Amino acid sequence: MSAAERQHSAHDLTIATERLFDGENFQENRRVSIRDGIIRDVSPDTGAVPPGAFLRMKPGVTLAPGLIDLQVNGGGGVLLNDDVSLAAIRTIAETHHRFGVTGLLPTLITDSNDRLERLAAIASEAMTIPGVLGFHLEGPHLNRQRRGIHPERHIRPITSASLALLARFGRIGRSMVTVAPECLHQGAIRMLVDAGLRVSIGHSEATAAQMRAAVEEGASSVTHLFNAMRQMTPREPGVVGATLADDGLFAGIIADGQHVAPDNLRAAWKAKGTNRLILVSDAMALVGTDRTFFPLQGRLITLTEGRLTDETGTLAGAHLEMLAAVRNMVCLAGVPLRDALVMASGTPAAYLGLGDRLGAIKPGYQADLMAFDRDFQPQPHLTTGLDAG
Repeated sequence: MSAAERQHSAHDLTIATERLFDGENFQENRRVSIRDGIIRDVSPDTGAVPPGAFLRMKPGVTLAPGLIDLQVNGGGGVLLNDDVSLAAIRTIAETHHRFGVTGLLPTLITDSNDRLERLAAIASEAMTIPGVLGFHLEGPHLNRQRRGIHPERHIRPITSASLALLARFGRIGRSMVTVAPECLHQGAIRMLVDAGLRVSIGHSEATAAQMRAAVEEGASSVTHLFNAMRQMTPREPGVVGATLADDGLFAGIIADGQHVAPDNLRAAWKAKGTNRLILVSDAMALVGTDRTFFPLQGRLITLTEGRLTDETGTLAGAHLEMLAAVRNMVCLAGVPLRDALVMASGTPAAYLGLGDRLGAIKPGYQADLMAFDRDFQPQPHLTTGLDAG
């Protein structure tokens, strides 16, 4: 249930479900009591109709914590880089809400200072849009050798002015920035962290030693593990090896069946664990539409068999929703459903420092809920797939 739905819901609401995932375990035949958008109680379902608003979920539908996506470039036909506006951010949030996402970080990939300035100017007001938890700035201080789809003309060294611009986002929600640490001067990561940003390592050729130095300065995560980064070799762990070996680092991963092979998805889960690996969509503009192409900073991006590429064949984000990522971890990588759901809700909540209010269905937590059926089809507004008692 999003913030907007909470505002329009009854003062009291009880939801009965035959299957509940509470953020840690599955429970059978439970009812969730909500008041003013906060979960007050989770108890056995007696079958009786309580006072106030009451919803009974259809058989086969699971009630779970809302999903949290830390890397969302676009959706609903909109790409943030092409339309830095409140209307675009709202469209992106509403589109992903249809697929079970109740919290997200709209993501701006490497772009001009003008675009960053524009986003900074509207970011505080954008925080009033239901579901927006902050922003993810993926770039512009990346390694050109690992730029992927990021435009080389906008990749640039970090300066005192760009540090100050990025620092403005540290005061806005739970925002994060992706950087290549080998391209930053010593102390830059610490300055970003001290400004309130979560610093992630990505699009990087860093050695294991450079990774350790970045972590010592405060870097706490890695962006889309395995993609656009130095790989692991026998004598140089690179970004991948250093990430898998560090028990403290969080790591985002794109489980679309295109970016990372199923065996590597499973290997990452085995190495990082459920409480450090985070599912992300890296979604682009076509999610939630039936379109097959869109422009990205002057290049035509085409969707073919679930794969987004430019004319050179370079991957350009993902055509993926978060609930589909959960399904892929289960069906492609053989990860238990319980763990896949945690990696899409509780773990990103913990990374953002929101684990005490999001990512679980427990008393005191926000009633940010989603529902899905046996075929992983979302019930995005919660009333879909529900029968009134």
